[in-house]
Amino acid sequence: MTSAVAAEPGATTPVIAALAYHDGQFVPLEQAQVPVSTQALQYGTGVFEGIRAYVQADGGLAVFRGHDHYLRFLRSARTLRIDVGLDAEHLCEVTAELLRRTGATTDMYVRPLAYKRALLPGTPPGVQLTGVSDALSINAFRMGSYSDRGGIRVAISSWRRPQSAVLPVRAKVTGGYVNNALAVDEARAAGYDDAILLNSRGQVAEASTSNVFAVVRGRLVTPPVTADLLEGITRDTVVTLAADLLDVDTAFHDLGRDDLCDAEEVFLTGTGAEIVPVTEIGGRPVGDGVPGPLTTALTTAYSEVVRGKDQRYQHWLQPVGSATD
Repeated sequence: MTSAVAAEPGATTPVIAALAYHDGQFVPLEQAQVPVSTQALQYGTGVFEGIRAYVQADGGLAVFRGHDHYLRFLRSARTLRIDVGLDAEHLCEVTAELLRRTGATTDMYVRPLAYKRALLPGTPPGVQLTGVSDALSINAFRMGSYSDRGGIRVAISSWRRPQSAVLPVRAKVTGGYVNNALAVDEARAAGYDDAILLNSRGQVAEASTSNVFAVVRGRLVTPPVTADLLEGITRDTVVTLAADLLDVDTAFHDLGRDDLCDAEEVFLTGTGAEIVPVTEIGGRPVGDGVPGPLTTALTTAYSEVVRGKDQRYQHWLQPVGSATD
């Protein structure tokens, strides 16, 4: 089968899959479009996920924790009264088929998007969730590890994470990411790589697209869900691996910015970022200013798990198979 993945000029590896799943069909990517009148574009009434597929030790491709991602996707969709039209199992099947049809042979990133599309007949104009049609699109593109394993520099953002009473922060709502974009823009303008946002109580919530972990006085700590954060799939993976493989329990309690200043290690976790060490916060080094031993051990363990090298976690992997399977 000829690969349906577009390549960069002069590149030897595929970049963007030239197919998408859109309106119930697999179509060329350029046909997966929405009009400017789309309600989600106007009002931010959409939800999304980020899912990774990794090349395995046997050379095949497998989606990592796709079912868990899609369960969260469906919870997010229900928050905005979006009927996705498929359950988690069928969404996993569509994703695997999309990757097969593109002929993907490298690490891939999958982006499902469910959104409000157009007013139904008889519905008056305005901001609303009922009386509006729903739509689903899924696309994929090549993405390897992009975070600096040597560590990144982050700032404490002046932008605050919204309260759950203001915005459903435990759902991946498209419109809510304006907050994240503003925080990243501020941090990068000041010469940092990323931003950590505090919540309305002045406690650590999360980074721009990642959850925050810290080693404080020898204990692994991450903020609880009551800190107005998104419950990350990678966050859960790290908590599990720390306990299972390293005999390290995670404490779920509030972290203040002073805790980050005193921490021996700080790292971020997310599907895109994976596990990335933080070596400087607001101009102050974290610990010795290099990735710490627990961060390094978890990074190694995570890499082996997502690539199928640790058989104990095969249930987290969905083999994609080939187009002829």
